[in-house]
Amino acid sequence: MLTCHAQIPPMKKNTAHTYVGMDVAKATLQVHLNSHQFEFPNNAKGHAQLCKKLAPLSLPQVICEATGGYEGAVVEAFHKAKILVSVLNPAHTLAASQAQGKRAKSDPCDAEALTDYGRRFQPQPTAALPPAQRAITELTLWLKQLIDNRAVVKAQAEHHANPFVVEQHAALLAHYQSQIETVEQEIKKLVQAQPKFQQRVDCLTEIKGVGFRTALLTLVYLPELGSMNRGGTGALAGLAPWARDSGTKKGKRSIGGGRTHVRPVLYMAALSASRSNPVLAPFYKGLVKRGKLKKVALTAVMRKLLVYMNGELKKLAAKPAPEIPEKSNKPRKSLAK
Repeated sequence: MLTCHAQIPPMKKNTAHTYVGMDVAKATLQVHLNSHQFEFPNNAKGHAQLCKKLAPLSLPQVICEATGGYEGAVVEAFHKAKILVSVLNPAHTLAASQAQGKRAKSDPCDAEALTDYGRRFQPQPTAALPPAQRAITELTLWLKQLIDNRAVVKAQAEHHANPFVVEQHAALLAHYQSQIETVEQEIKKLVQAQPKFQQRVDCLTEIKGVGFRTALLTLVYLPELGSMNRGGTGALAGLAPWARDSGTKKGKRSIGGGRTHVRPVLYMAALSASRSNPVLAPFYKGLVKRGKLKKVALTAVMRKLLVYMNGELKKLAAKPAPEIPEKSNKPRKSLAK
């Protein structure tokens, strides 16, 4: 009987870059460089020391994982120093290590594994965001946190009976609402100061069912939108159904992976579009009539909506960049094929 073993592909011949593995922690940066281990503090002084050490190398490219924010400052320091850096999905690097039978877990081991991943797969560098767009991204993520926290507080309202707690709870809700409105106004000012980004937001909000928050969050979570093909768009958001077949067994397909944070945003937009969009509403009803579960039909609407958003941004990118006209009262676009 033939057996199939997963193997890591051999290293590519292109070795022009010097790959540097870096394991990021809250307080430290563990760096694997030319078979040696170094540790730097994860602060401005440590970032400067690390950039100085990498500067003499031939085309250095740092390989690190997304850590939820601890890598942000050092990645910005690399961009300022013109040092290439790739911020990777931890699931991908972990799978590569496990495929080689590596089970040890420590900062030096992780840094060495990241160097090896860079040499084998030669990932694309992570592009630097312009300062103004970085500010939009940071404020948008803060806005999302405020909205999520307000939702939690709203859900707790019915469980309070004590008059003092009810009063404090109402004040807390009012505070969140005030913060959300303030942050949203600040974001709108920043967006208006970025004509290209404003065009992308306006392009998406013209689609019926897509509001300002949906457009903003989608562009922040999926900055690649407008440059991908149909299949890649769904997969990046984790909306592509994965096959689970083996031999004669046909497994149940399900979505997963991708940018999980964007799915709740698209879900709310799809919910609105499934009721009001002249193309997506019949599409949704048709799926339900054919026996699809409502949540499955809504997932299909999410995927179709995102693919259309990607197509509209592609069209926008292909056009010459005119001055942004004043907002008109023309009807919103309906979703086409």
